[in-house]
Amino acid sequence: MPLIHWIHKLYKLLLKIETGLLTALLLSTILIAVAQIVLRNLFDYGLFWAESYIRISVLWVVLLGAMIAARNNEHISIDFFVHKMNEKIRQMVQRFTDLFSAVLCFVIAYHSAVFINSEYQAGGMAFGTVPNWFCEAIIPFTFAVIASRYLVSAIFNVRQVAE
Repeated sequence: MPLIHWIHKLYKLLLKIETGLLTALLLSTILIAVAQIVLRNLFDYGLFWAESYIRISVLWVVLLGAMIAARNNEHISIDFFVHKMNEKIRQMVQRFTDLFSAVLCFVIAYHSAVFINSEYQAGGMAFGTVPNWFCEAIIPFTFAVIASRYLVSAIFNVRQVAE
């Protein structure tokens, strides 16, 4: 089989992993939040790590959701005037905004990586033996993925939509 076939299969697998991770994280967040409420209200007991886990998992859910929104072209956009343009100008504007978004996301990814490095150096713990930097590492990762998707869209003029 040609290499492009295997790359396409790998890409589809990565998309499924991305969606599965988001789903699992959202479900675990809901279950732990409900368990925490029940334990506190009925048994005067709580999981000491639950609030930290929920706070961090909300960050992960939001950023993974942003990755999926970018891949499906469902992100927030203001395109009132774009619909009134002819096709050629509309494509140029779309490529420019995709390139601008890619650059902006790469800048955010870089600065958040610098932040993660400082968190690593500080050595703080989020909960239990889980370090802060590990929980926050999703920030530069997701922005780098989002930036890459916008860059591909800007260069090749393709709108990525999950299959």
